[in-house]
Amino acid sequence: MTSLAHPLNPLNDTRDKKRRLGLFVGMGVLFIASLVSIFVGTHSISPSVTIDAILSFDSTNSEHLLVQHLRIPRTFLAIVVGGALGIAGVIMQGLTRNPLADPGILGVNAGATVAVVSAIAFLGLSDIGYVMWFGLAGAAIAGAGVFVLAGINKGVNPVRVVLAGSALSVVLLALTHIITVNSDEMVFDQFRHWAVGSFQGRGYDVLLPVSVLILIGMVIAFSLAKALDTVSLGEDIGHALGVNPVRIWSLASISIVILAGASTAAAGPISFVGLTAPHIARMISGPDHKWLMPFSLLIASILAVLADVLGRIIGHPNEISVGIMIALIGGPFFVFLVKRWKISQL
Repeated sequence: MTSLAHPLNPLNDTRDKKRRLGLFVGMGVLFIASLVSIFVGTHSISPSVTIDAILSFDSTNSEHLLVQHLRIPRTFLAIVVGGALGIAGVIMQGLTRNPLADPGILGVNAGATVAVVSAIAFLGLSDIGYVMWFGLAGAAIAGAGVFVLAGINKGVNPVRVVLAGSALSVVLLALTHIITVNSDEMVFDQFRHWAVGSFQGRGYDVLLPVSVLILIGMVIAFSLAKALDTVSLGEDIGHALGVNPVRIWSLASISIVILAGASTAAAGPISFVGLTAPHIARMISGPDHKWLMPFSLLIASILAVLADVLGRIIGHPNEISVGIMIALIGGPFFVFLVKRWKISQL
């Protein structure tokens, strides 16, 4: 939202300083959480060995291999995926002007899910490095399908988009159930491992391509920050201020599909991150997307990393998937949001 205050207003300057300090503190918390993630796991490795694995890697040492090829990429994937879902959530809530909106509204989760289960059941794929590309393609096709069903080229209508996304998600979910029910137990087990949402077993072969895709999605998202402030005021006001809502919706939706699609393809569907993080960020930064986006990115990354660590600690000697941990955290928060916002505001 464009501020009417003078840019040299001391109040604005003080507020911006506090926001910058908040970002700095957030980066510090994320750094500490990441270190904990690297040092803590289901397999006990001493801190000294972990430090050696980072600073003087020995490829013949099995514990060094575990740290370098599993814990480190897993931690970075949690940061990248969490941040992507946080940004996607901010955009979705801004576009629909709905505080309970999340990236799944565009059908990307359902699209990725049916594509992944199809790749496992019909092509016999099990390597996440291959399966994730099918998930990404499914997310993109589902997002495009929502566009067509909502008739976005005829004008922007958030309600129509939400209804189209919900309808398509139901159909895709039904297809997923049909495939899993009629497949053998091995297919179901492989799909279940992906569907609960997890960073376990993801290496650099998953981290690197997903990071590139998410970087592209974030560049698009941050370039739309000012426009989203205007679009969130409503289509009529957007037109009056010289913004083309259809163009902004199109670019923003492409960004959401890339961010949420790549994240879901790599780690499985992880709910509530895209819903929870933007609200926490908004309490700190205010509604200005220029600040809301980086705060949401940091908070979502912290949530993803900490949830992953907690899953390993609570479930030891096994682990609880991050998707389950996030749901346990996000579920109560969702109830809080429903109670806080009146139905007329949704």
